[in-house]
Amino acid sequence: MWHGNKKAGLRSRGREAAEQLTAEGRAAASRAIREAVLALPAYQAARTVFIYVSMPQEPDTLPLIDRALRDGKRVCVPRCGEKPRMDAVLIRSRAELRPGALGIPEPPGSAPAAAPSEIELALVPCVAAGRDGSRLGRGAGYYDAFLAGQDIKKVCLCFEGLLADDIPMTEADVLMDAVVTERAVYAISL
Repeated sequence: MWHGNKKAGLRSRGREAAEQLTAEGRAAASRAIREAVLALPAYQAARTVFIYVSMPQEPDTLPLIDRALRDGKRVCVPRCGEKPRMDAVLIRSRAELRPGALGIPEPPGSAPAAAPSEIELALVPCVAAGRDGSRLGRGAGYYDAFLAGQDIKKVCLCFEGLLADDIPMTEADVLMDAVVTERAVYAISL
């Protein structure tokens, strides 16, 4: 239970810190994060990438989705089902996305999903992250369940101000291969 209480406190602190960012600061940080991701050899080599569709308080991934499509990559975005089931659904354009059950834009239910084995790079959201690859999500477990046991390079996108040194991890939590902020790439095993 201690981990759960600590995670709840960190989630609350992370949400508060994210809300403190100005729109201009968030946009500038998102641009820097985007440039860092595009420079990663793992991005450049990947043929199929899995990119989360960002919420307003997260690093903006919409330009990354557009860029990956322009770069000729196969782009998958999440479609959440019954917790913790999540599929990586191939899209050809952001115009295909519609508000999903969680309010996050996602592909329609008829769109085909890619097998996790086809994905070489996953860009993953967080409420907070550690320089050691630890990641605190929103608590539903979608990404941990999807990424567990998969041979996918996992990169968490995080604002520098949301880094924490004390994120508790459980057996179900999946470590990231890198954490990218607007100031640095904390590569753990990338």
